[in-house]
Amino acid sequence: MGRYVIRRLLQMIPVFIGATLLIFLMVNVMGDPIAGLCGDRQCDPATAAQLKKEFGLDKPVWQQYLTYMGNVFTGDFGTAFNGQPVTELMASAFPVTIRLTIVAILFEIVIGIALGVVTGLHRGRPVDTGVLLLTLVVISVPTFVTGLLLQLLLGVEWGWIKPSVSTDATFGELIVPGLVLASVSLAYVTRLTRTSIAENKRSDYVRTAVAKGLPRHRVVTRHLLRNSLIPVVTFIGTDIGALMGGAIVTERIFNIHGVGFQLYQGILRQNTQTVVGFVTVLVLVFLVANLLVDLLYAVLDPRIRYA
Repeated sequence: MGRYVIRRLLQMIPVFIGATLLIFLMVNVMGDPIAGLCGDRQCDPATAAQLKKEFGLDKPVWQQYLTYMGNVFTGDFGTAFNGQPVTELMASAFPVTIRLTIVAILFEIVIGIALGVVTGLHRGRPVDTGVLLLTLVVISVPTFVTGLLLQLLLGVEWGWIKPSVSTDATFGELIVPGLVLASVSLAYVTRLTRTSIAENKRSDYVRTAVAKGLPRHRVVTRHLLRNSLIPVVTFIGTDIGALMGGAIVTERIFNIHGVGFQLYQGILRQNTQTVVGFVTVLVLVFLVANLLVDLLYAVLDPRIRYA
């Protein structure tokens, strides 16, 4: 196990460098951040040259990238164009988005897996058909439509929740935004679990467990569910980074000042340091989540061994 983890960590290095290089090139080549600093007016040549020198934009792109990566390993993600360090923006944004992601993942695990188990065990029954139709509707409706509809009904019409979230964004305030963020993924988790349960239900080891006279709940939880969760865990693990990076729409709807909000502001104002810094951290989240998912395989299936 130790050798496998070390090998995976070494494999993450070129992936991290390649991903951050691609992001850095896309952000810096496709836009002119100096034009964003000057607003609607065009910067005069002297001011533009001074701003480029101040932010290091007068150097070649490859040199900018090497300087950026050298600073990243010291914990310095650069300075936003308003003079605020990017690390300060991260310190205020990431805790909020992490709480939102935790709520969304809990919805996926509790509701998604539970519905998947029920429909998988009763495949072809009315409950199975009803849940499949419901998940299809959820997948078909865009997230911003679901978010605006729940905000209108629960927040404006019925007054059950606040239409917008406070700056602190407690777990209680993030229940509805978390449900909106997790809605599409929850539907996929339900369908994945249903398919996996339905396939493994006909396996020989399940029939053997039933023939031995084991209680039904033990057959489902200890034998059937455990082996059926591998594709579900894979999806949820990769979905963690996607939820954190893809929360722009949800955070805009509920006025949550998290990672999505900061990315939106950075893109809108062409603030390259903010965008690259936040996406760099999201790349690390993806890599670590995938490593943890691979390690969970051995926990779920004892036949899997890492050398």
